[in-house]
Amino acid sequence: MSADALGEVEDQAIRDVVALQEELGFQAATDGEFRRTSWHMDFIYQLGGITRTDEQLQVAFKNNEGATSFTSAALKVTDRVNIDKTIFADAFKFLKSTVTTAVPKLTIPSPSMVHYRGGAAAIDPTVYPDVEEFWNDLSVAYAEQIRRLGELGCTYLQLDDTSLAYLNDPAQRQMIAERGDDAERQHLRYIKQLNAAIASRPDGMAVTMHSCRGNFQSYWAAEGGYDFVAEALFGELNVDGFFLEYDDARSGGFEPLRFVPKGKMVVLGLVTTKSGALESKDQLKRRIDEASQYVPLDQICLSPQCGFSSTVEGNSLTFSDEVAKLRLVVETAHEIWG
Repeated sequence: MSADALGEVEDQAIRDVVALQEELGFQAATDGEFRRTSWHMDFIYQLGGITRTDEQLQVAFKNNEGATSFTSAALKVTDRVNIDKTIFADAFKFLKSTVTTAVPKLTIPSPSMVHYRGGAAAIDPTVYPDVEEFWNDLSVAYAEQIRRLGELGCTYLQLDDTSLAYLNDPAQRQMIAERGDDAERQHLRYIKQLNAAIASRPDGMAVTMHSCRGNFQSYWAAEGGYDFVAEALFGELNVDGFFLEYDDARSGGFEPLRFVPKGKMVVLGLVTTKSGALESKDQLKRRIDEASQYVPLDQICLSPQCGFSSTVEGNSLTFSDEVAKLRLVVETAHEIWG
């Protein structure tokens, strides 16, 4: 199939999925990331200075049935990080032209993801003898991307991030330490650079962040509550809202939400995308009630815990399962908040 023919298929699939979201009552709609192979690398490889390498990067995943791994090309920082074009510009413009009632919502990987996979070892020291210059260039590139998205009319941007959720897992911090990075303070560096990237976001643009522990064919990569990063994450990261995984015990309890300041929204991902088993409204309401002991109910929202497909392979559930879960989110939210 030619690229043009594939584009036509993608266009129709996006029209269909936007119509589905609007029909179900969602106030914002995404394009399902249907033009991407994976949720993050399609963006990262388009940053100037980032090079795909022949090295195969393996990420271990697990679930209650066993283990697997996700393999992709690694990356190297081989030149100054920059942006010479608006990444996903055409994709966003098509989404914007497709929605009728919903706000068009764009998702991109957070700047932390450029660093987390390879760490300092992925940065060419001849390009960046001072690593502070790498961090500055990365945030400047993201700030320019966000400015350009604003010019296209983007008013709702979601930064997808696994790093800050992974760092709650002692096994992940051990891996970070073993490769020579500062496992105990890396989350503080990421939060600092995220703030720099979004500091000059256009007026009227809402920026949220989704924290995920991995989502690949219904497997995950990390586990553990938000306790390790919570005080800095909720207290210092200058986003408008947080999308948080809370679909099972591996996500921990709601106690870390006590650090969420007034005015910040918390979107509880209580509906799993890992399986087709449908949660009950009573179960969701009980868990939201538990969370409201730590953050006011009017700062809470409800959503699925992650995407239904972070890569082209998809998760272990059917389209009908997905629709049922999305409908459950909307109906439950209406019953709680009106």
